[in-house]
Amino acid sequence: MLRIPGRRARTGDEQVAIAPLDLAARVDEALAVQAHAFGLSDEEINVRRQIMLRHMTYPGAQALGAVREDGRLVGFVYGMPNDRVHWWSTVVEPYLRTQGHDGWLDDAFVITELHVLPGYQNHGVGRALITTLTDAVPNPRSILSAIDTDSPARGLYRSLGYQDLARRVQFPGAPRPYAVMGAPLPLRRR
Repeated sequence: MLRIPGRRARTGDEQVAIAPLDLAARVDEALAVQAHAFGLSDEEINVRRQIMLRHMTYPGAQALGAVREDGRLVGFVYGMPNDRVHWWSTVVEPYLRTQGHDGWLDDAFVITELHVLPGYQNHGVGRALITTLTDAVPNPRSILSAIDTDSPARGLYRSLGYQDLARRVQFPGAPRPYAVMGAPLPLRRR
């Protein structure tokens, strides 16, 4: 099912290539995927555009895309080495500290966003995106946040070895609580 270089995931009869993504150049396409997969308003899209563009200027930031043969982006992932001064870290650190897990913030690679269009979910696209990205980083662990509910995304993360480090994490402006999850690298394979 997967092949390197430019890993591929098969969705029915269609192949999807997993390859480096110039997220700054394709930010609107990525946001369209995220908006469809995650449900975002136009205002949220505009805010996230600025965040994504800023994140891609950080040292070590990397992005991958899942691209159909016709060039259409159907999924993406991006992340960066964690820095305790980044906004995300400052929000999650007290929750992690309370659970005795704040050490996970050091020498970790943060999965900032992972989104796949619904028609391409459950075909290995998300798994190929996150494993390909984390296989290429030197960090010994990965951390991420996901909406704190039993969902297919959280099931995927658990299958890769991510465990809950903190739950009921409230991000300013987010209506639902999140869970912070962490996994040693390389991620677990099936």
